[in-house]
Amino acid sequence: MSDARARKIDPAEMGPAFPRTHHVLWLEFGNRQDFDDPSQEWRRLFSELLGTFALVLVAAGGGLIHAKGQISLAAAVVAPGLMVTAIILFMGAVSGAHLNPAVSLAFALRRDFPWKRVPGYIVIQLIGATLACLFLRLVFGNTRHLGATLPGPGYASWQALLMEIVLTALLVSVILGTASAAQNVGAIAALGVGGYIALAGLWAAPVSGVSMNPARSFGPALVSGDWTSYWVYVAGPIAGALIAVGCALALRGRGGDVISRAAGSGELDEGSEAAKAKLSEEIDQGSIVPPGISGTDAHQSGQ
Repeated sequence: MSDARARKIDPAEMGPAFPRTHHVLWLEFGNRQDFDDPSQEWRRLFSELLGTFALVLVAAGGGLIHAKGQISLAAAVVAPGLMVTAIILFMGAVSGAHLNPAVSLAFALRRDFPWKRVPGYIVIQLIGATLACLFLRLVFGNTRHLGATLPGPGYASWQALLMEIVLTALLVSVILGTASAAQNVGAIAALGVGGYIALAGLWAAPVSGVSMNPARSFGPALVSGDWTSYWVYVAGPIAGALIAVGCALALRGRGGDVISRAAGSGELDEGSEAAKAKLSEEIDQGSIVPPGISGTDAHQSGQ
């Protein structure tokens, strides 16, 4: 392979051969260049605003209505998981469907998401959560803490804190393990993340309320004016995210590799399993260079 000349992957190279598959993949996974394009940041921020609004509307709204005795606890905790599943499927390719400051932080620590974009994401997530709770207050009034996450009856703040740390560590581990770079995209990520949120809520909600998300807890606290134990739902998820990043380092090494970033744009899976296997083999041999790897690097790796 020392004399072989590597060629660049053309994202549309296999599109004509599989036009329907190419279109479906484009809709599901989006385009990595769009995800990184600074001129499209407003669209990504709006996506995070809309997604976080929807998540907190269901999560806090479900908690509020459950507190009124009108729906079961199971319904209240499964609903946010289903909403996250839907959000990842319909807008994950736009903003990555972070919806959670702890997730944005984890992606940045993994070097899959630029630090300069983290503040904007976090601020817009907090705004989306606040708007959702303002809507709930308009509809229901300032009652039942507006679905705030609080330590359950008989549990102390330190117990809720430990639960939030562990639950968030596992949540972010699922996200880092199913995401393409810094994007939650595709059915696998949607089912994995949404399913975990529902599962965590089914058994742990009586202890801490299962926030795992500082933005989800921020909205009800701000709009209701009740900041009781709010620190638990900031410190817990952040600590959990840090643990998840450490686990990802042990399991998969350092992040930021160009293969996962290309996969986030659908560039490594354009048609079928056979095409994917062939493409992977050619990458290993050095005859194809994924975007972001110089020809010199590929030439050396193939020697």
